[in-house]
Amino acid sequence: MSAGVHYAAPHSKIRGSAGDRTVERNLLFLVGLYSLAGMMTLYLGVPGSRGVLAVPAGLSVAAAFLAVHYYWKRSGYRGDRFLLPITAVLISTGLVFLFRLDPAYGMRQFIWILIGLGTLVLTSRLLLDFRFLGDYKYIYALVGLIALILPIFFGKVQGGAKSWLDFGFFQLQPSEFVKILLVLFLASFLAENRAVLTAGTRILGWISLPGPREWVPLVVMWGISLLLLVFQRDLGTALIYYGTFLAMVYAATARIFYVLFGMGLFTAGASVSYLLFDHVRDRVTIWLNPWPFIDNIGYQITQSLFAIASGGVLGAGFGQGFPGYIPLVHSDFIFSAICEELGLLGGACIIMLFMIFVFRGMKIALNARDDFAALAAAGLTALFGLQAFIIIAGVTRLLPLTGVTLPYISYGGSSLVANFILLGLLLNISHEADDSI
Repeated sequence: MSAGVHYAAPHSKIRGSAGDRTVERNLLFLVGLYSLAGMMTLYLGVPGSRGVLAVPAGLSVAAAFLAVHYYWKRSGYRGDRFLLPITAVLISTGLVFLFRLDPAYGMRQFIWILIGLGTLVLTSRLLLDFRFLGDYKYIYALVGLIALILPIFFGKVQGGAKSWLDFGFFQLQPSEFVKILLVLFLASFLAENRAVLTAGTRILGWISLPGPREWVPLVVMWGISLLLLVFQRDLGTALIYYGTFLAMVYAATARIFYVLFGMGLFTAGASVSYLLFDHVRDRVTIWLNPWPFIDNIGYQITQSLFAIASGGVLGAGFGQGFPGYIPLVHSDFIFSAICEELGLLGGACIIMLFMIFVFRGMKIALNARDDFAALAAAGLTALFGLQAFIIIAGVTRLLPLTGVTLPYISYGGSSLVANFILLGLLLNISHEADDSI
């Protein structure tokens, strides 16, 4: 292939024995010790029920990750050996901090982690031969649109966005799962039409463009998704959708024109959103200068900045900070709490783990055996990386705050389960390519 994501030729010989996951096992044992150290620190240093609940929860999560490892080892699964330990570190860090902030959120997250690990195992088992997923792109479009429409009429407003469905004993955010459907739709459509999208069929000045048959379904699906998200006022998720869309189109075609044109559309859309929505104007205002509004709309972001600054390089020490002053610290602003108590060093380590995850995901995409697998892996990785970047940039005031969760760390069942499905799909693509070192 001359452009976009390249995939490797089929291996003539599998490296290592099938099911050899020694590196993964060793890393998971280290993660278990890391988790136990955090939970014991919480037990010894924070009075009350937090540590009492945290220690068995941490041990159970470590055991659950090892159980997944041994199941894969026995079944000969050849997925990437590093993604599960990276995920386990992020999960353990989030769980420790949630117990430190509020044991109720910690226990709920503990339950969602177990559900997410079960979903991961099912994904790695039932969707192991993932190639058939490329045959149902328009079903993904239909299901995704229905899932986005439901919260508009039956949704619950939370954090300024009407994107939640309330089932009484739990809440569901459909847009978290539609992200994956969008990636699968785009991967299938782009794999089928990449030659025409790359070379074009019409010349407009110095630019070659594809015909309507190739670009209209793509743009319509993207446009309707963004419009529905605007109606839900969930602009953070809309930004992730948009960024993933552009990343996948570029991966498929290697044409910078599409990216530049898309960024122009984004600028126009952002300007219209600024004029139409009060909460968008508020977020831009406090992004530019939150200090005059420290007592009202700027309180949350200024407290986040105070927390990050007070942590210094090494942090105030676990349990020694004051993250409770930050509203929604358990979800949108948990990275600020980590930086306050673990310092710049701890925050940098979390960012490095996300970067390694993205590196492994892109390596899987490069080693995939066909266009659909390569584009799906690239899209899932871009989706994951964009979500982490957008929320970290928001709480540090690099970008306007959008209110999305930090993958695997923030509290949130929908996001957690969706990201475990994302991990399972990446590992299944890696399994076929035997993308392990």
